[in-house]
Amino acid sequence: MSNKTYFITIAGNIGVGKSTLTRLLAEKLDWKPFQEGFEENPYLTDFYANMAHWSFHSQIFFLSQRLQQHHRLLQHPTSVIQDRSVYEDAEIFARNLFNKGHMSERDWETYMSLYHTLSQLLQPPDLVVYLKASVPTLQRRIAQRGREYEQSLELDYLVQLNELYGNWASGFKLCPVLTVATDSLDYVQNDKHLQQISEAIQERLHGRDFLDLSG
Repeated sequence: MSNKTYFITIAGNIGVGKSTLTRLLAEKLDWKPFQEGFEENPYLTDFYANMAHWSFHSQIFFLSQRLQQHHRLLQHPTSVIQDRSVYEDAEIFARNLFNKGHMSERDWETYMSLYHTLSQLLQPPDLVVYLKASVPTLQRRIAQRGREYEQSLELDYLVQLNELYGNWASGFKLCPVLTVATDSLDYVQNDKHLQQISEAIQERLHGRDFLDLSG
């Protein structure tokens, strides 16, 4: 690759493997990782226990943190990899909460007004890497990593998020999107899979493609 620095985002549903891939790619490419920092959200446990009451609070916190992170990574002198984007917070998670009645129309309109205003000021990534997985795969990975507050996630919640992610990834126009089907991938134990993803990223930084290694 050239001396140009890049900004890529790893996107995808809960449990799909974003944080792990962010860390592994950062090590492999010698790029700076910016992890999601979900555990820093003081509303998260309350949110999973009562989504209707805490959804607005939780999403505003995530929006604030993501915007701060977005600003920091744009100032970084080397190439960077971001674990989940500000776009997903709004277009996937906040939208789903509103669709399911967990966020009031008043809170939704306030949140989206703030998001649209701020997002217009942001420089978008050079590439979004969308990690795609079936709901059974997501459920298995969520169970394996054992985060207590995630164990009560309803099947319907993951299904709706997956549908929103598919629509969002296919319609995202701010930068190229590389879709990676991960159901049959193990980039932790199989370095070949990690290498294939790394090569695809470097080849597709200025295009749109679909990567399916399941065959």
